[in-house]
Amino acid sequence: MLCSCPYDGQPRDTKGGTECLGTAVFHVADGNLDDLDLSDVDFGFYNHFPSNLSSGNWKVGLIVDSAASDEQAEALERILSGREGGPFGQLSQFYGEYLGMERARVSLTDGGSPGLKVEGRTELSYEPLTGPDGSSTKIKNAMFGFASEFEVGRTTGRSNAFGLSYEASYGETADYVFSSEETEGASHGRV
Repeated sequence: MLCSCPYDGQPRDTKGGTECLGTAVFHVADGNLDDLDLSDVDFGFYNHFPSNLSSGNWKVGLIVDSAASDEQAEALERILSGREGGPFGQLSQFYGEYLGMERARVSLTDGGSPGLKVEGRTELSYEPLTGPDGSSTKIKNAMFGFASEFEVGRTTGRSNAFGLSYEASYGETADYVFSSEETEGASHGRV
Protein backbone atom coordinates (compact mmCIF):
# COMPACT_ATOMS: atom_id res chain seq x y z
CA MET A 1 0.00 0.00 0.00
CA LEU A 2 2.76 2.51 0.81
CA CYS A 3 4.63 3.98 -2.12
CA SER A 4 8.34 3.24 -2.18
CA CYS A 5 9.23 6.35 -4.23
CA PRO A 6 9.87 8.63 -1.19
CA TYR A 7 12.74 6.39 -0.07
CA ASP A 8 14.01 5.71 -3.63
CA GLY A 9 12.66 2.18 -3.76
CA GLN A 10 11.51 0.44 -6.90
CA PRO A 11 7.98 1.73 -7.66
CA ARG A 12 5.15 -0.70 -8.04
CA ASP A 13 1.84 0.13 -9.61
CA THR A 14 -1.43 -1.53 -8.69
CA LYS A 15 -1.12 -3.98 -11.59
CA GLY A 16 2.22 -5.31 -10.33
CA GLY A 17 4.41 -3.30 -12.70
CA THR A 18 7.48 -1.32 -11.75
CA GLU A 19 6.59 2.22 -12.77
CA CYS A 20 4.85 5.12 -11.07
CA LEU A 21 2.27 7.42 -12.62
CA GLY A 22 1.04 10.27 -10.49
CA THR A 23 -0.31 13.76 -10.06
CA ALA A 24 0.68 16.25 -7.39
CA VAL A 25 -1.64 19.24 -7.08
CA PHE A 26 -0.33 22.30 -5.28
CA HIS A 27 -2.03 25.39 -3.88
CA VAL A 28 0.26 28.38 -3.37
CA ALA A 29 -1.19 30.02 -0.26
CA ASP A 30 1.42 32.79 -0.24
CA GLY A 31 4.35 33.21 -2.58
CA ASN A 32 6.12 35.01 -5.37
CA LEU A 33 8.80 34.75 -8.01
CA ASP A 34 10.77 37.98 -8.01
CA ASP A 35 8.06 40.69 -7.96
CA LEU A 36 5.30 38.49 -9.40
CA ASP A 37 2.69 37.42 -6.84
CA LEU A 38 1.83 33.69 -7.11
CA SER A 39 -0.53 33.61 -4.11
CA ASP A 40 -3.71 31.56 -4.52
CA VAL A 41 -2.54 29.85 -7.74
CA ASP A 42 -3.20 26.12 -8.12
CA PHE A 43 -1.34 23.77 -10.43
CA GLY A 44 -0.92 20.09 -11.17
CA PHE A 45 2.44 18.39 -11.70
CA TYR A 46 2.20 15.06 -13.56
CA ASN A 47 4.84 12.36 -13.48
CA HIS A 48 5.91 9.06 -14.96
CA PHE A 49 8.77 7.42 -13.08
CA PRO A 50 9.96 4.36 -15.05
CA SER A 51 12.09 3.05 -12.18
CA ASN A 52 13.32 4.18 -8.76
CA LEU A 53 13.53 7.97 -8.65
CA SER A 54 17.29 8.38 -8.66
CA SER A 55 17.51 6.35 -11.89
CA GLY A 56 16.07 9.37 -13.69
CA ASN A 57 14.41 9.48 -17.10
CA TRP A 58 11.25 10.98 -15.59
CA LYS A 59 8.49 12.32 -17.77
CA VAL A 60 6.86 15.41 -16.25
CA GLY A 61 4.11 17.80 -17.29
CA LEU A 62 2.49 20.87 -15.77
CA ILE A 63 -1.11 22.09 -15.76
CA VAL A 64 -1.65 25.59 -14.36
CA ASP A 65 -5.09 26.74 -13.26
CA SER A 66 -6.91 28.66 -15.97
CA ALA A 67 -7.61 31.49 -13.48
CA ALA A 68 -3.88 32.27 -13.24
CA SER A 69 -2.41 34.93 -15.49
CA ASP A 70 -0.08 33.99 -18.35
CA GLU A 71 2.77 35.59 -16.37
CA GLN A 72 1.99 33.42 -13.33
CA ALA A 73 1.83 30.29 -15.50
CA GLU A 74 5.21 31.11 -17.08
CA ALA A 75 6.72 31.74 -13.63
CA LEU A 76 5.49 28.37 -12.36
CA GLU A 77 6.90 26.70 -15.45
CA ARG A 78 10.30 28.28 -14.69
CA ILE A 79 10.12 27.02 -11.08
CA LEU A 80 8.97 23.47 -11.91
CA SER A 81 11.48 23.12 -14.76
CA GLY A 82 14.23 23.75 -12.20
CA ARG A 83 15.48 26.97 -13.78
CA GLU A 84 14.90 28.87 -10.52
CA GLY A 85 16.90 26.47 -8.35
CA GLY A 86 15.61 25.17 -5.03
CA PRO A 87 14.06 21.72 -4.65
CA PHE A 88 12.86 21.56 -8.26
CA GLY A 89 16.32 22.63 -9.43
CA GLN A 90 17.67 19.57 -7.63
CA LEU A 91 14.91 17.28 -8.96
CA SER A 92 15.28 18.48 -12.56
CA GLN A 93 18.51 16.47 -12.92
CA PHE A 94 16.23 13.40 -13.08
CA TYR A 95 13.94 14.73 -15.83
CA GLY A 96 14.18 12.84 -19.09
CA GLU A 97 11.26 14.39 -21.00
CA TYR A 98 9.28 17.54 -20.35
CA LEU A 99 5.72 16.99 -21.58
CA GLY A 100 4.81 20.68 -21.62
CA MET A 101 2.47 23.05 -19.87
CA GLU A 102 -1.28 23.19 -20.33
CA ARG A 103 -4.04 25.30 -18.80
CA ALA A 104 -7.23 23.98 -17.14
CA ARG A 105 -9.29 24.50 -14.02
CA VAL A 106 -7.30 23.04 -11.05
CA SER A 107 -8.64 22.69 -7.51
CA LEU A 108 -7.96 21.01 -4.19
CA THR A 109 -10.88 20.17 -1.94
CA ASP A 110 -10.85 19.78 1.84
CA GLY A 111 -13.63 18.76 4.16
CA GLY A 112 -15.83 15.67 3.99
CA SER A 113 -14.12 14.11 0.98
CA PRO A 114 -10.72 15.70 0.36
CA GLY A 115 -9.32 15.37 -3.11
CA LEU A 116 -8.29 17.15 -6.25
CA LYS A 117 -9.64 17.91 -9.67
CA VAL A 118 -7.97 19.00 -12.90
CA GLU A 119 -10.77 19.73 -15.33
CA GLY A 120 -11.20 17.09 -18.02
CA ARG A 121 -8.10 15.19 -16.90
CA THR A 122 -7.94 14.13 -13.26
CA GLU A 123 -10.39 13.60 -10.42
CA LEU A 124 -9.17 11.92 -7.23
CA SER A 125 -10.53 11.55 -3.71
CA TYR A 126 -8.31 10.94 -0.69
CA GLU A 127 -8.72 9.10 2.62
CA PRO A 128 -5.87 9.02 5.15
CA LEU A 129 -4.53 5.76 6.51
CA THR A 130 -4.86 5.66 10.29
CA GLY A 131 -2.95 3.99 13.08
CA PRO A 132 -4.31 2.07 16.07
CA ASP A 133 -5.03 5.32 17.94
CA GLY A 134 -7.08 6.69 15.02
CA SER A 135 -4.60 9.39 14.04
CA SER A 136 -3.36 9.68 10.46
CA THR A 137 -0.25 7.80 9.33
CA LYS A 138 2.70 10.08 8.60
CA ILE A 139 6.14 9.67 7.09
CA LYS A 140 9.04 11.88 8.19
CA ASN A 141 12.37 12.77 6.63
CA ALA A 142 11.86 10.91 3.32
CA MET A 143 14.57 11.32 0.69
CA PHE A 144 12.02 12.31 -1.99
CA GLY A 145 9.26 14.16 -0.15
CA PHE A 146 7.81 17.58 -0.90
CA ALA A 147 7.65 18.18 2.85
CA SER A 148 9.71 16.98 5.81
CA GLU A 149 6.58 15.20 7.08
CA PHE A 150 3.59 14.07 5.05
CA GLU A 151 0.41 12.10 5.60
CA VAL A 152 -0.27 8.99 3.50
CA GLY A 153 -3.55 7.48 2.42
CA ARG A 154 -5.69 5.81 -0.20
CA THR A 155 -6.98 7.53 -3.30
CA THR A 156 -9.67 6.60 -5.74
CA GLY A 157 -10.34 8.07 -9.14
CA ARG A 158 -8.75 8.38 -12.54
CA SER A 159 -6.27 10.52 -14.38
CA ASN A 160 -5.46 10.94 -18.05
CA ALA A 161 -3.16 13.82 -19.00
CA PHE A 162 -0.09 14.09 -21.24
CA GLY A 163 -0.71 10.51 -22.39
CA LEU A 164 -0.22 9.31 -18.80
CA SER A 165 -3.31 7.37 -17.73
CA TYR A 166 -3.86 5.60 -14.41
CA GLU A 167 -6.36 4.49 -11.76
CA ALA A 168 -5.43 5.97 -8.40
CA SER A 169 -4.64 3.91 -5.30
CA TYR A 170 -2.15 5.87 -3.14
CA GLY A 171 -1.89 9.47 -2.00
CA GLU A 172 0.08 11.88 0.13
CA THR A 173 -0.81 15.28 1.55
CA ALA A 174 1.22 17.92 3.38
CA ASP A 175 1.73 21.59 4.01
CA TYR A 176 5.02 22.68 2.52
CA VAL A 177 7.42 25.60 2.27
CA PHE A 178 9.39 26.02 -0.96
CA SER A 179 12.19 28.47 -1.57
CA SER A 180 14.91 28.79 -4.17
CA GLU A 181 16.83 30.72 -1.51
CA GLU A 182 17.53 29.61 2.04
CA THR A 183 15.43 32.22 3.88
CA GLU A 184 13.74 34.49 1.34
CA GLY A 185 11.13 34.03 -1.34
CA ALA A 186 9.39 31.04 0.23
CA SER A 187 6.06 29.91 -1.15
CA HIS A 188 3.71 28.31 1.34
CA GLY A 189 0.94 25.97 0.38
CA ARG A 190 -0.52 22.52 0.39
CA VAL A 191 0.17 19.53 -1.83
